[in-house]
Amino acid sequence: MNKKLEGHPISKVDPGSIGEELELEPGDRVLTINGNPVEDIFDYEYYVNSPSMTMVVRKANGEEWELDIENDYEDLGLTFENGLMSDYRSCSNKCIFCFIDQMPPGMRETLYFKDDDTRLSFLQGNYVTLTNLKDKDVERIIRFKLAPINISVQTTNPELRCMMLHNRFAGRALKIIDRLYEAETPMNGQIVLCKGVNDGAELERSISDLSKYAPVMQSVSVVPVGLSKYRDGLYPLEPFTKEDACATIDMIERWQKKIYAEHGIHFIHASDEFYTLAERELPEEERYDGYIQLENGVGMLRLMATEVADALDKVEGNDEPGLVSLATGRLPYPYMEKYAGWIRKKFPNRTINIYPIRNDFFGERITVSGLITAKDLIAQLKDKNLGEYLLLPINMFRIGETVFLDDLTAEDVEKALQVKIRIVKSDGQDFVHAILDPSSEPEPEPKEEGLPGEEYGYEGYELDEIWEDEDEYIEDDETESER
Repeated sequence: MNKKLEGHPISKVDPGSIGEELELEPGDRVLTINGNPVEDIFDYEYYVNSPSMTMVVRKANGEEWELDIENDYEDLGLTFENGLMSDYRSCSNKCIFCFIDQMPPGMRETLYFKDDDTRLSFLQGNYVTLTNLKDKDVERIIRFKLAPINISVQTTNPELRCMMLHNRFAGRALKIIDRLYEAETPMNGQIVLCKGVNDGAELERSISDLSKYAPVMQSVSVVPVGLSKYRDGLYPLEPFTKEDACATIDMIERWQKKIYAEHGIHFIHASDEFYTLAERELPEEERYDGYIQLENGVGMLRLMATEVADALDKVEGNDEPGLVSLATGRLPYPYMEKYAGWIRKKFPNRTINIYPIRNDFFGERITVSGLITAKDLIAQLKDKNLGEYLLLPINMFRIGETVFLDDLTAEDVEKALQVKIRIVKSDGQDFVHAILDPSSEPEPEPKEEGLPGEEYGYEGYELDEIWEDEDEYIEDDETESER
């Protein structure tokens, strides 16, 4: 993207929209609205959400049009080349637990991009550290009511946070939580737990401090650090043991009772991985407070159990013989085997093979399904009797595509294993339907109004350009902080 050109280029004008009536076309650039420069999509939506406005547009031929628009709060029907209408802010930290630093070389370039953009926190649910925010950014969050803001807290000990994020301003950034709380901006928190660093007494302190923000801060998840085999030269971190997991869960469940008594929410949640490691029963559904932290692996297994049971109660069909296979990570394997057992009981003629895949690509300590590569699938399933269909969870693939982390595709796996691939959505209903009728297609996901589609991805932008701008941003921020 050429930074020297002003304004935001339009990529699409919806037929029948106000934009079409104004004779706007792809390639035209929006310069200002009501005399204000448009910084990003939030500025644009804020100014457009009005009964009337004045927009200055530069046409493709260089002419500048000043348009007086009576839109009565109606959308103009414009789509921009960059969905965020701004470059994506990268991370200025060097976290001791960062998984991107633990990836091998040679993967596609966009996988190495570390975003830390509060706008994507609102749009896509990303977790951000708040370390690259200026006062004006916080003011915009409050002004535009961007919520919830999902915060990577890690610890409320300022000095420890500076060490963990390898950023001398990381402790000061915690004060932003105070401002968001005072403005009643809904938040969620995340603590990536590192053994011997922010666990034990430090975790106790963090939970105690963060609980004071409830219920404006709606939830906090505690997830164990992911450790790949590519950690040469990185901070020495150790995996958690069963005893560690039990101690962490005991602390969290004790705090849940206390906070629930005060605020009516359980607030602090251990991830499914901790319960699996501890060999403990999953919490009952009510303790997940509506599954706020699903994307952090909190409650996914409990929710799926509920959905599988509900689907089996409703499903009917013949019990014809058939063989189907499913591959999954070693973490969810016992649960997938359990849920498959429920299906076998109701449909005894269905043969269901569940295969746990060892992660040779990233290392055996990585046990989740979402980090399994096609090469590991092929290597470990090539001699198995898979039947006609192999079911694979959707989180193994790049969003909106059938591409694995190692850039092989579902078609590549089909050819290598001589089997048809059926992608399974992350819900129990599709799990049941895929096993009973693998030839069926999953129902499309409903598109939620106001949430971004693929247009908000950072794929396709020059990462060097993004990082270069971010360096300037960080330098300015540090200068202000030192004054």
